[in-house]
Amino acid sequence: MPPAQQNAAPAAPLAPAVVPNTQAAPLTPSGLPAPTPQQARPIPPAASGVGIVPQSAQGQPLRRIDDIRAERREIREGNQTIIREPDRTIIREGNQTIIRHSDADRFRYGARDVQFDRRGNDNVATIIRPNGDRIVNVTDQNGFLMRRSRFMPDGREVIIIDNRRRGPSPGAIAAGIGVGLGIGALIVAMQPPVVHIPRERYIVDYGMAPPEYVYDALIAPPIEAIERPYTLDEIRYTAALRDRMPRVDLNTVTFETGSWELTPDQIEKLAVIADGLNRAIAQNPSEVFLIEGYTDAVGNDVDNLSLSDRRAESVAIALTQQFNVPPENLTTQGYGEQNLLIPTQGPERANRRVAVRRVTPLLTGQAGPGQPPPGPQ
Repeated sequence: MPPAQQNAAPAAPLAPAVVPNTQAAPLTPSGLPAPTPQQARPIPPAASGVGIVPQSAQGQPLRRIDDIRAERREIREGNQTIIREPDRTIIREGNQTIIRHSDADRFRYGARDVQFDRRGNDNVATIIRPNGDRIVNVTDQNGFLMRRSRFMPDGREVIIIDNRRRGPSPGAIAAGIGVGLGIGALIVAMQPPVVHIPRERYIVDYGMAPPEYVYDALIAPPIEAIERPYTLDEIRYTAALRDRMPRVDLNTVTFETGSWELTPDQIEKLAVIADGLNRAIAQNPSEVFLIEGYTDAVGNDVDNLSLSDRRAESVAIALTQQFNVPPENLTTQGYGEQNLLIPTQGPERANRRVAVRRVTPLLTGQAGPGQPPPGPQ
């Protein structure tokens, strides 16, 4: 894998990377808009930290959460409320609310070529990166991810995510629920784990921990036994499952209120986590890391969920654009105002941040090559 490049220059002129509005695209049972013809092309890179800028129905770039709010459309399907944004879907069912997005836009960002094919009941997206690697994502007819692989220029395949035969089948989730997604089918019933390792090695304080603590957390095994392989969606939406893996709180990489853009000084602070990710992926090319986005408690839950999801995506893009972290080894998810670092209902920059954790063992059902983090020295 290429080494981290802290001072890498942007790969394109300083212009926003705009994603065309997909408001009219049909919704799959997964809660994601169906691919549109505009998605069959690369997204030009933008200025560092800008990330992906969605587009309004009138063709205007949407740069802040206030802009996104004006583009939302809300419908009711059975016992669900579905809130559609140009590039995301928020689903509310009872007291549970989740946000859905596709990684396809992030993979298209800076790509050399993009191809969409239909193979039987599956949709296959092939993204060719500038170095010649091909990222192949296979989704079923309902929009659920089935498989993600990287094909090297010499034809070798690295399987990164394989959701087949794991957990409830996508067809079972989609059956009988109309347009919406049965949220309960994605959440695994389990108790929170019992933490037996030192807290500073379980939740690593990025601003205080030495780089080796960060790296140790990124290769650490689960703190409890994993009963079976889980799907990516089960991991995204089950907190007790995610909490079986240590995490790194990037509490020094924060955002302005209402924004998901990273300033240059915030991007520089990603160098240590990027180095750890690249080291871990060089050791095991199939590693998968979840980048979790968060907000403070100001504002409504829908705004915060959308904003946090976009912050996670912006960090993932910056890690790839500036530090050459392979995008296919990253996945992102927003959690709104959950897990406040500073327990306050007021504005707090420290709460507007992201966290990173390894989820490979949860996907595979085994600890993998990582070793337990050492105890206190």
